[in-house]
Amino acid sequence: MSYEKLANNILQNVGGEENVSSLVHCATRLRFRLNDDEKANKKGIEEIEGVLSVVQSGGQYQVVIGSHVSEVYKEIKKVANLDSRSETDTKTKKKGSIGSQIFDVISRSFSPLLGALAGAGMLKALLVVLTMLGWLSAESGTYLILSAAGNAVFYFLPVFLGITVAIRLGANPYVGGAIGAALLEPNLTGLIGSESGVSFLGIPAIIIDYSSSVFPVFIAISIYALLEKGLKKVVHKDLQMFLVPMISLIIIVPLTVLIFGPFGTYIGNGIGALISFLAERSGMLTGAVVGAGWTFLTILGLHWGVVPIILQNLATGGDPILSMLAGGVFAQLGVAVGIFLKTKDKKLKSLAGSTFLPGALAGVTEPILYGLILPNRKTLIYVAVAGAAGGAVNGVFGSKALAFAFASFLSIPAFSPMGLHVIGSLTAFVLAALATIFLGYKTKSDQAEIPETSNAVEVGADIQSENKSITKKVEIASPLTGKVIPLRDVKDAAFSSEAMGKGVGIVPSEGKVVSPVNGTISVIFPTGHAIGITSDDGVELLIHVGINTVELNGKYYTPYVKQGDLVKQGDLLVNCDIEQIKEAGYDVTTPVIITNTDQFLEVIEVDNKVIHAKEHLLTLIK
Repeated sequence: MSYEKLANNILQNVGGEENVSSLVHCATRLRFRLNDDEKANKKGIEEIEGVLSVVQSGGQYQVVIGSHVSEVYKEIKKVANLDSRSETDTKTKKKGSIGSQIFDVISRSFSPLLGALAGAGMLKALLVVLTMLGWLSAESGTYLILSAAGNAVFYFLPVFLGITVAIRLGANPYVGGAIGAALLEPNLTGLIGSESGVSFLGIPAIIIDYSSSVFPVFIAISIYALLEKGLKKVVHKDLQMFLVPMISLIIIVPLTVLIFGPFGTYIGNGIGALISFLAERSGMLTGAVVGAGWTFLTILGLHWGVVPIILQNLATGGDPILSMLAGGVFAQLGVAVGIFLKTKDKKLKSLAGSTFLPGALAGVTEPILYGLILPNRKTLIYVAVAGAAGGAVNGVFGSKALAFAFASFLSIPAFSPMGLHVIGSLTAFVLAALATIFLGYKTKSDQAEIPETSNAVEVGADIQSENKSITKKVEIASPLTGKVIPLRDVKDAAFSSEAMGKGVGIVPSEGKVVSPVNGTISVIFPTGHAIGITSDDGVELLIHVGINTVELNGKYYTPYVKQGDLVKQGDLLVNCDIEQIKEAGYDVTTPVIITNTDQFLEVIEVDNKVIHAKEHLLTLIK
């Protein structure tokens, strides 16, 4: 399914554009705030190809997509006018509980920074490895330059958070950034440790280091957002542009230095100290709770609420939470490996392998959670037990993260003691994998696994199902003349991953697209670049002429049919100018997809490398 179609399907099933109050996205999820959750069709959304799951949490309607979420988000923004809708529109926005509002602000404020935080964290881990191996000196110019790149986002975190929190609260983001920057301005930082004392209008001030801090700027920007709204009600409109920011800076920066900053720092340090205290008293129990609970926090979308505490701990020397929660992450990775090794279902094996990679390399495990674990609920027990074991081991050993990095195989150098962290993480990984392999991953209420079918089935042979009935064979003709390539070689992940169904790609040598079957035109895009046909035999086909050619908006395409038309095999559907499309910079490779692949035992490709329109292309075994 194309991102465009996926976006339209999701938007329709959440109740349409008019039901969307606001929309943002994080690493794997579309986070809707709906005017009325009852208008959303949760079951319908979960059945859409390309959607992993739906989670309602923190006042948000979260649609889990996976790593392609940004592409789907862009398509939704193209078809829906959401830019003008304020995140703080009190007429449509449901407040929810205070707790859900706090988690919502934290989550949305950190979401835009995740890439920078993760990338910088991995760079810091890489520098640890290079210096440990002796390949790079910590005094060298190369190290110092790369270290600056890795440290910058953390050092200037108050600036970035000042911007993102202000955006989330509907305030001027650049004033928010200026407030954060003021806490790091050299004139202020130069007063740290002043022996003569510092005061503001005669009021004693405690000047502390705000680099990498989180809570002070959250408090400061929250108060600033309220102040800005109040000022706009009393300051004349013609003076607001400079007077509101000026008054805001005059009031908020001193208040932050005098009150919000020290208070927020004490809160952050207090929470960090509490966790350290619990870990020292019983690292095993604390680690077990964190390791077991991380998976469930992630499912609910509440896991980002822990990030400020982690960052605050890192600012004071090291964080034990990242090491403890690594037990939950590696347990999820273990389930993916277990299913990959145990299943005989090719589609499930492919899903397990493809979801394991982003988790193992980047610590992004939502695809595993929603694609493998939740559909096979028995594995939730394995993840909880194995996560608790791994977290407990790391808690006992006192393993800590020295840099912010999502738990993964690549981020191991960011933890210390590294060897002990590996023991705890691998404990969770191995336990979950072994449990999945030896105890299975299906419950009685889970859907039975689809039997593996063989590619070696002889076309035309009588294939019998379990009830001894004769299996039906359906032949599909080629809609184009050109070169046939495997679907995996099509340069579009939505097609090459077989997420939309099995089929082939054709690199056309001429632009006449004909019907490959007798049937009905189920859909034809106004642009003419994509045609859906339902054959008289119940085969649902998609012919997508070119990659990303929807951007041409119909240029160079001339459709000859419309939705609902009856067609015969060989009837002209669309005529397109292949050469002009290529000159415009687009790939003309045309995926021919069986979108209801799950209704067939096998989809067998023709052996021909070059094919003519109307010649035999695919054989379907039903």
